[in-house]
Order: sequence, then C-alpha cells, then structure tokens
Amino acid sequence: MSQEALDAVTQQVRDIAEVPAIEVITTSAVHLMSAAAVKCGLAEGPDAEALKDLDEARKLITALAGFVTAAAPEIGSQHAGPLRDGLRTLQLAFREASTYPDKPGQGPGEKFTGPVFS
Repeated sequence: MSQEALDAVTQQVRDIAEVPAIEVITTSAVHLMSAAAVKCGLAEGPDAEALKDLDEARKLITALAGFVTAAAPEIGSQHAGPLRDGLRTLQLAFREASTYPDKPGQGPGEKFTGPVFS
C-alpha cells in the first residue's frame, strides 16, 4: 500500500472516530429504511414498481426492526421514536403491498416489535 493510501485510510479512521455513536446508529437505520421503502415499491418515479421486491423488503424490515429494538435503549426515545414510527410505516406498507398479507404478528420484524395494526 502506498503512503498516500495509508494516509487516506488514517484520515478516514480519524473522521469516523469523531462521529457520535447516535449519528452512526440513526444514519444506518435511515439507510435500511430507505432501501426497504424502495423494495416495498414506495420509490418515486416511473420505475417504482420495477424496483419492488417484497422478499428483499421483508429482510430489510426485519433487520431494521432488530436494529432499532436493540439500539433504542442506547439512543433514547428522542431518537428511537422517529425510527420506530418509520419502521411501523414500512411494516404497514409491506402488508398493503403484499398479495397475501401476513397475519398480524407474523409480518416482517414483528417478532421484534409485536403485531402491527393499521
């Protein structure tokens, strides 16, 4: 590895060290939410339906639910509340997009959040 590449890596490590954990956690959750929204068919544009993939959405929503549930005690209700709201919205959107919706309590992430009702 060249000295220039090593310097770049060192700078990236310094940069990430300065970012508060809450910011890393919430940013990661927002990335999962965004990906799940696209996979639920909620993207804007004419290709939204083509980007829809409910199998992928289920995986992303379940991962998000576990992540938010585990992180909530660490980040506090001020940050966890909006993440939970977004998660619930995705869970409901998934149910609405499904041809054969899961029963309440069996949808994506509901093993972590409990049943989600509209």
